[in-house]
Amino acid sequence: MMHETVHKLLNEQINREFYSAYLYLQFSNYFKAKGLDGFANWYMIQAQEERDHAMLFYTYLQNEDMPVTLAAIDKPDVNCESDIAVLKAGLAHEEYVTSLIHAIYSAAYDVKDFRTMQFLDWFVKEQGEEETNAKDLITKMELFGGDPKSLYMLNQELAARVYSAPSLVL
Repeated sequence: MMHETVHKLLNEQINREFYSAYLYLQFSNYFKAKGLDGFANWYMIQAQEERDHAMLFYTYLQNEDMPVTLAAIDKPDVNCESDIAVLKAGLAHEEYVTSLIHAIYSAAYDVKDFRTMQFLDWFVKEQGEEETNAKDLITKMELFGGDPKSLYMLNQELAARVYSAPSLVL
């Protein structure tokens, strides 16, 4: 039987992953309105990934015969005042999500819930990749975003991103 604290944290993470999807949809809307379809695409794919992450937590709890309680998803509270501010907010959010995953992992470790720890291993690795991608995007924007031709090329690069569902097997 799963420990109550671990169950609670996993269940809360479902909501937080859906919130992440909402946040990235807001970012996609921001860039779409500015005519930066590539950036909008990049964040639309981020939103898809976050929805899939929520469903992985959902499915894991169901597979463990644990109840899932869905909560209201808060409206994103980030002010999109500039392109770089949006990108930096994305990085800050990924760092926050990493801290949440680590907290769940720590709680599972404390009660020797090895199955949940194994499940979370993929998310620990994924969060490292998410933070690296967000940092790289900021670096590219800082280097090239001020030049219209370079911004156009960066936008084209981001437009080429395609969605691939997570390969985590539950």
